[in-house]
Amino acid sequence: MPERPSVRTAEGVVEGRRRQRNAVFCGIPYAQPPVGALRFAAPAPPARWEGTRQAAEFGPAVPQSGPTGRSSAGGTDWLTLNICTPDPGAAGLPVLVWIPGGAYLTADSSDPMYDPAALAGAGLVVVSINYRVGAEGFALLEGAPPNRGFLDQVAALRWVRRNIASFGGDPDNVTAAGQSAGAGSIAALLTMKQQRDLFRRAITHSVPGWHCTPALAEQVAAALADRLGTAPTAAALSDIDPWRLAEEVTALGADLPGHRERWGRLAQAGIAICPVVDGEILAETPWPALHGGRASGTELLVGHTRDEFRLFSVMTGRLGTFTDQDARTALDLFAPPPDGAAAYRAAHPRATPEELLETVYSDALFRMPSQQLAQANTAAGGTSFLFELRLAAPAAGGVLGACHSLDVPLAFGTLDSPTGRQLFGDQPTPEAIAVSRELQQAWIRFATTGRPGWASYHPDQHLTRILDAESDTSSYPEHASRQIWEGHTPAPFDLT
Repeated sequence: MPERPSVRTAEGVVEGRRRQRNAVFCGIPYAQPPVGALRFAAPAPPARWEGTRQAAEFGPAVPQSGPTGRSSAGGTDWLTLNICTPDPGAAGLPVLVWIPGGAYLTADSSDPMYDPAALAGAGLVVVSINYRVGAEGFALLEGAPPNRGFLDQVAALRWVRRNIASFGGDPDNVTAAGQSAGAGSIAALLTMKQQRDLFRRAITHSVPGWHCTPALAEQVAAALADRLGTAPTAAALSDIDPWRLAEEVTALGADLPGHRERWGRLAQAGIAICPVVDGEILAETPWPALHGGRASGTELLVGHTRDEFRLFSVMTGRLGTFTDQDARTALDLFAPPPDGAAAYRAAHPRATPEELLETVYSDALFRMPSQQLAQANTAAGGTSFLFELRLAAPAAGGVLGACHSLDVPLAFGTLDSPTGRQLFGDQPTPEAIAVSRELQQAWIRFATTGRPGWASYHPDQHLTRILDAESDTSSYPEHASRQIWEGHTPAPFDLT
């Protein structure tokens, strides 16, 4: 393989770089920069170019919001993707398209945690994408299509469909993969007519149950615009610098407790902006769409971690401080009506307020949306494979447990990335290395054959792969929570 491999795409020739035994191409535009006249618009097809375009560096991420977001000014060519292929001259290699997550407020495909080298070395063509997040991608604005971030993802998948054969990939064997908001995006895409036939399989880790009603989304957009002294329209906000807008979304998120009386669960979850069930781009949430036969099932690998909410308890400094009133608030807002709060207390009679709170938030925000997606996909005629990560992170004395996002460096084999070292230390344990290998192999087998290596999920057996120091396949471990949520799919956040 040459040191500077080149490939002809539909728009022009790109020149990448050789990295280890793979060919890497970065920052390839799948749509035009969504700025100027295209700001807050649906993604426009990429422009063609003459000559050779250098594709050795990542494209800039859209301005990021939230406590972990980075909103410093950079380039505006946000809608780009990256490809890592073991052999651009090959044919028919399975393709994995990674949609990064970050609460629909951040998404940066250049994160070293997403290094695709190990997966590509096993024979996959790995694509990762940037897309619009925060207000740019999901604020409900007059004069703009809703859920623009989803439309960006569809545009990226269409680009892959057109071009991936030139990089050695099989356009008919594409697996869409994501974690957290990336997984929620894929769950939404499963129900959207715009994406039909763009991917064959799906991998979704920690699917969030985060959607807004239009009524609530309109109030959030109005509050955001009011902070900027303008109107909640695409025309008005187009005059606001994108990085300034991202910073204001962060500030609004910090002020969410003051909106709790009207914004309810959205304010309590600490999420300022999320996808809208608008009736157009996203007609309904994924669970009823699949259960009701309005979307077709697929081959789905879905899972969650055991202690999903622990990461947020630690990040906010609240671990060890939650009170019985905090637990009551969690139960009142997030336990399924009408008697979910009583059911949780009955199922966990010896739980401390903190244990009860973490159970409810883990269930409502990630675990039950994930488990119910497996169930709904099976009901829609698909084949689902469910897992729970039980292996605890050794970092910080083990207080993180099997927390949210712990599965990502395990799946990519990036335990030596900055995030991986924060979670697993400079010398990962043999158990962590073994679970990483198992999860990587599950991804590779699934993307290649549609089977990860354990039995599929059925509503009568609820078989689940438990990933731990000694992994096994058994009945779904969160049985009590599953029973409490039976018949209750995640409802969109609404005004209270």
